Amino acid sequence: MAAPKKKNGFPLVTSLIDTFGFAPALAVTVALGIFGLCLLALGWVVHSAPPRTLVVTSGPEGSSFRRFADSYQKILATHGIKLEVLPSQGSLENLQRLQAAGPRVDFGFVQGGLPKDSKLAGLVSLGSVAYQPLWIFYRGAAPIGRLAELAGRRIAVGATGSGTHALALALLAANGLTADTATFSDLDAEAAAKELLAGSLDAVFLMGDSAPMQSIRNLVRAPEVQLYNFVQADAYVRRFDYLNKIRLPEGSINLGKNLPAADVMLVGPTVELVARAELHPALSDLLLEVAKEVHGRAGLLQKRGEFPAPQEHEFPISDDARVYYRSGMGFFYRTFHSFWLASMLNRLLVAVVPLALVLIPAVRFLPVAYRWRIQLQIYRCYRPLLRLERDAAGPLSRDQTHDLLSRLDEIEGVVDELRVPASFADQFYVLRGHIAFVRQRLKAAEPA
Repeated sequence: MAAPKKKNGFPLVTSLIDTFGFAPALAVTVALGIFGLCLLALGWVVHSAPPRTLVVTSGPEGSSFRRFADSYQKILATHGIKLEVLPSQGSLENLQRLQAAGPRVDFGFVQGGLPKDSKLAGLVSLGSVAYQPLWIFYRGAAPIGRLAELAGRRIAVGATGSGTHALALALLAANGLTADTATFSDLDAEAAAKELLAGSLDAVFLMGDSAPMQSIRNLVRAPEVQLYNFVQADAYVRRFDYLNKIRLPEGSINLGKNLPAADVMLVGPTVELVARAELHPALSDLLLEVAKEVHGRAGLLQKRGEFPAPQEHEFPISDDARVYYRSGMGFFYRTFHSFWLASMLNRLLVAVVPLALVLIPAVRFLPVAYRWRIQLQIYRCYRPLLRLERDAAGPLSRDQTHDLLSRLDEIEGVVDELRVPASFADQFYVLRGHIAFVRQRLKAAEPA
């Protein structure tokens, strides 16, 4: 005897038919649905991959912002991410670029305390990454204790578009100094430092977002120039809540020459890592890891591990950053050295879990619903059969018998048209046996 030929078909369809008793058409429909959901999940995994190129808006050449960006660029390159660095005039220009529609900028460095408007709803903070002290240098033999003493002087307040410019005008205005009571200059940091050394200016305001650190070091070492000591630092930080009191220790710039010669109190905001709200969550975590590496070390003005920190000022801390500060990088990112492998595994997990939550209950429910439907079809055939058997009780005439047999033929015709899976073969043949039993009784009761 020849062996039966093996049926060809998709394994999933065959499994649904053999395991759950699905009809072929229903099995194909369910298999196509599962395949479609898997395709959608795979498409989401591919589409949701982080971009391989980021754009940061930094600061002018030599500024602390530019140094930050260069450090980020080197570290991100080790993770396979290209960082494009856009130079700028400072915090204000960075802020304008972040809120502009184009060219695309993903994140940037912004000092606290800048004027904001309603257009910034799409920006979030990843946290503060450094202190940004305000350095005020002035010419004169005698030290000054209040900024009001600069009345009538020639003052460089920073280039337009820099955070220095905005903060300098705010502090001078708080001391009653305006363009009517002093001469303001908006020279850039390098030019202003040279003019101060040459005697063309009486004072300059400098900050790391727009001033090269070399210009600040040159002014600290200049014998004819003094660094302003904020003796009213406590009053400033209470009046301007975005400012911090920063102590510059004696000799911290140059131990051998003891620069500065005494502790100097400075004030300044923190620098925030500001990004667009749609920044990819994986990149948000990676940027914070980079920020920890770049800004987490002890420095001239900060302690080890002080930054990055979830300090919220003008911008809300993003939800992704809050999760990072609370629990750090995700499991895959901690386990695997490759950022892209960890990102793919994390996305697969995010795609597979919801898919499983949908498919597992559906696969468990569909067989129950299908079996209930098949049983209902069988039960519907029993109703007229039971009714016919009740009508056959008692003595019957020949015409009554023929009428009942005709009704039984109709019931049998309906049963013959039923399409049931093999798992219901026992119930199907029991039904046919009951029909044969009723037919036999009717023929036995038919008058001779």
